[in-house]
Amino acid sequence: MARIKPIQKLGWFSTGRDKAARDLLTVAQRSIALGEIRAEIAFVFCNREPGESKQSDMFHRLVKSYGLPLVSFSSCNFKAERGEAWRPDYDGEVMKRLQEFDADLSVLAGYMLIVSEEMCRKYDMINLHPAAPGGAKGSWQEVIWQLIETKAKETGVMMHLVTPQLDEGPPVAYCTFPIRGEPFDRYWWEIEGQTVAEIKQGQGESNRLFKLIRKHGLAREFPLIIATLKAFSRGKVRIRKGKVIGADGRKLKGYNLTREINKLLKKG
Repeated sequence: MARIKPIQKLGWFSTGRDKAARDLLTVAQRSIALGEIRAEIAFVFCNREPGESKQSDMFHRLVKSYGLPLVSFSSCNFKAERGEAWRPDYDGEVMKRLQEFDADLSVLAGYMLIVSEEMCRKYDMINLHPAAPGGAKGSWQEVIWQLIETKAKETGVMMHLVTPQLDEGPPVAYCTFPIRGEPFDRYWWEIEGQTVAEIKQGQGESNRLFKLIRKHGLAREFPLIIATLKAFSRGKVRIRKGKVIGADGRKLKGYNLTREINKLLKKG
């Protein structure tokens, strides 16, 4: 089979709602400048307009400081104008505004809207999910509680293809890590005999096992995103007709980046 072509242009979707959104863009731009990611960001789309939020205004300024094309269109204002049927129409308007840009791959980088079916068909989009392939669904909080409830031995972080079904897209790239052994075991012992409901009622998210699992997952999120984009830009993985394809053109069940992420974490 013919080798796949690497991506060259990225679309970047973000609500720009917090410092993490700015930090991720900064890390990506630095990786591009260093030649690690052999692609460029063709556009940044933000669903907040200037003046809506101090945080998103800071994000806008950061985008402009990098000289990146910024398209902003308020989902909040559009919803207020259109009412209940706003969602599909909003994505239609977004796609009109992005017609002049080409992107081989788009990244949802803190984009706080569920993407419509029409937009999923138009763009190859990837998103972060705080679990390994085949793992728990839902928010990172829900994932961690499920890990504790099922007494899981391992978890991970993955980038997956965005589909109309939330968190159901096929894995694109991932890494895994154990949540048994050191330093986890002592905290498993602390909750021995307790139900998740009891832990939630007594300690909630301040529980030490909960916090430790979150810490280890969070430490892998940015490295995985960057490593995934690096792999795409070097032709190691690609999306073709809704399927994840490896360098040899064959279908992949996700590109395992565990070894690479572990090396990055050891370097500090």
